[in-house]
Amino acid sequence: MAVRIRHAGRYRSIAMALMHHGFGYMVEELGLYHLLSLPRRLVTQEAHTSLTLGERIRLVLEDLGPTFIKLGQLASTRSDLLPESIIQELVKLQDNVPPFPAERVRTIVEHELDQRMDEIFNSFEDTPLAAASIGQVHRAVLHSGQVVAVKVQRPGILRTMSRDLEILKDLSALAEKRLGWARQYQLSRMVEEFSKSLLGELDYSQEGRNAEKIAQQMDYDGVYIPDIYWDFTSTRVLTMEYVVGITLSRRDELLSNGVKLKVIAQQLVEMMLRQIFIHGFFHADPHPGNVIRMADGKLALIDFGMMGRLNEEMKEQLSALVIALMRKNTDAMVRAILRLGVIPEDADRAALHNDMDRLRDEYYDVPFSKMSIGKALNDLFGIARRHRLVLPPDLTMLGKTMLTLEGVISNLDPTISILEMAEPFGRELVKQRFSGPRLQRKFLGGIADLTESLLELPGQAKQLSALISKGKLKVEIVAPELEHLERKLDRVGNRLAFSIVMLAFSLIMVGLIIGTAMRGQPSVLWNFPTVEIGGVVALLMFLWLIFAIFKSGRF
Repeated sequence: MAVRIRHAGRYRSIAMALMHHGFGYMVEELGLYHLLSLPRRLVTQEAHTSLTLGERIRLVLEDLGPTFIKLGQLASTRSDLLPESIIQELVKLQDNVPPFPAERVRTIVEHELDQRMDEIFNSFEDTPLAAASIGQVHRAVLHSGQVVAVKVQRPGILRTMSRDLEILKDLSALAEKRLGWARQYQLSRMVEEFSKSLLGELDYSQEGRNAEKIAQQMDYDGVYIPDIYWDFTSTRVLTMEYVVGITLSRRDELLSNGVKLKVIAQQLVEMMLRQIFIHGFFHADPHPGNVIRMADGKLALIDFGMMGRLNEEMKEQLSALVIALMRKNTDAMVRAILRLGVIPEDADRAALHNDMDRLRDEYYDVPFSKMSIGKALNDLFGIARRHRLVLPPDLTMLGKTMLTLEGVISNLDPTISILEMAEPFGRELVKQRFSGPRLQRKFLGGIADLTESLLELPGQAKQLSALISKGKLKVEIVAPELEHLERKLDRVGNRLAFSIVMLAFSLIMVGLIIGTAMRGQPSVLWNFPTVEIGGVVALLMFLWLIFAIFKSGRF
């Protein structure tokens, strides 16, 4: 409530934008109608019947400005959470805004770097090369003679976005309490993930570190990553080497310069696959404007604000998924996608398998060279969404990255198959997965984890005991087939007890045999054929146990 009072004006703007585009019912269901004293006629107005749901969502985001536009662009990468019809509209979001004045640019640079402009630069162009909602880029020359690109953050954007994100967190929590679909889509978790990504883009020093990490891991000669000038970089100002060349968006210019587009396409695919499959840290926005073909034939990457990360387990399962997709193996596809995400307890695994079968049949007759790995991944994520599997955000970002990459490649040379080029990487990862050193590391790591868990048991037992003594332990058991489970447990218990009795009987018989041999003297007990009778009884018990096991069908 404190958030709503503090930002009442912005809440009103959000509510008005929702109502204007036919989402008045949401304003009413969230309780904002009474809170903001909005006119009833605006709340109950009809939706725009000529527009789709996705179009109306896009228009709301555009009306609300930079924060919501950036969030919409990030949401367009989450095909596991949102329907394809909405994704198609979100990718149309543009954050083109007029540049802010050069005087403000100079003020921000001098404040951030604590130096005068003439002390930093030999020259600085006031007209920006590009302007967006978060910042704009200017060309400049250092006193060393190095030409640089200086990215400067838009004034007040951090304060504006922090306010909007605070409001969104409040609204998502409120929506989950009142709306079933918000709970189903875990709206609060989605907003939290997007907030972290967006705030990360506002830290230009992080972007500089991303560029350096890509440069360090690139062992491919066809790639160039521009240098970062840390003496002239802060959280709001990024100074990097200015790259001279032709962006891949200028296809005609590339052709007029005699550039072979097929070679560029192969270079770009090789570069991206190495980042994804080998290093697990990749440029997540390889659109044509972010890739520059230099005069020496190398491809330079720029704009490292949006990055993707895949850990070892995700890389392994992704490679397994690619191989399963190529072999059209449904079981392997299901196993891989289940290992990649968290499946709800009440999920219908049979229905999930059937959906995978349908997806396999859809791709069955598609020639290998014509298959789209980006579309296939997004189709898989769509199935995951329907079955409420929770997938890592970076994995779904990979699907969007592959779609972007395929779009660039199809414009350069549509005969190139990314899936064909990805196959060796996938096979190499599968081979590494079962290599001796890796298995040894996993085995030793498992032993270390087990040891640590055992060492923690006494402390956990003490905490449990304390909770029980205070009456604070709450246990909830859900067993829909409790009677059937009880019968199974009884049967297992009976068999276990029978086995223990049989073991005890065998020990007694062994003792009698040893006693007979050691005494060498007759007694009342020894006058009976004890060993023979015991052997027969033991044999009958053993045969009965074997019969029971085979009859159960579980051996």
